[in-house]
Amino acid sequence: MTTQPSTHAQSVNNQFDPQAAAYLASPVHAAGPDLARARELVAGVAQAGDVALDLGCGAGHLAFNLAPSFARMVALDASQGMLDTVRDAAAAKGLGNIVTELAAAEDLPFADGRFAVTATRYSAHHWGHVAKAMQAMRRVTRPGGYVLVIDIESSMIPLVDTHIQSFEFLRDHSHVRDYTGGEWRALFAAAGIELIEHALWPTRMEFVSWVERMRTPPDKIRMIRALQLQAPQEVRDALAIEEDGSFTLQTGLFWGRVAG
Repeated sequence: MTTQPSTHAQSVNNQFDPQAAAYLASPVHAAGPDLARARELVAGVAQAGDVALDLGCGAGHLAFNLAPSFARMVALDASQGMLDTVRDAAAAKGLGNIVTELAAAEDLPFADGRFAVTATRYSAHHWGHVAKAMQAMRRVTRPGGYVLVIDIESSMIPLVDTHIQSFEFLRDHSHVRDYTGGEWRALFAAAGIELIEHALWPTRMEFVSWVERMRTPPDKIRMIRALQLQAPQEVRDALAIEEDGSFTLQTGLFWGRVAG
């Protein structure tokens, strides 16, 4: 009997629907200097009555942090399990202005210029068509509004980039790509969004929780560890690979403005 291949969207949902609670509790996702900077940026531009969008919201950490600045925050994801978690957690936190929407990043069900701020965090590396999604973000952001992207930023050094993508894909087969800073600059420019700020922070991935959060199969875990152990010294230094497999990636923040 042959198994019918799933689409990328199905693969993403299969990966994340059962793991929503794990992402809600994940220290990497629940905190970080990128979230603090995102709150500062948004608080500096939000006006009374503004509505914002958290695209690919996951367990909702970005939405929870930005919601106090807006009249309404729409948390959108392709995983119903994630949206259920966001709804329950928002209620527990007393964030009654958060509403959820089930949709894909590339096909946003909103009118042009609907949002003052359109944001995403730790989601874009799962998108099958990132350029199309960026065009969609620009479309639903009002003239003069802002676009915020936070994601793991890959290395400009090809040798290091190859290892990062390999680790990520073996750990999670829904992974598409961690983009470099240069690639993000090009994506912003192509979408017609003026990049105002780019910031970068080291983000340590504790190996055991990193693979457990994604339910990585044992054979794939062994492959990741083999790649780490065989990695050239330049890669080991760049990623600060530790004896237990933990390593450090870079979180990039990109803040841009839509002409208007």
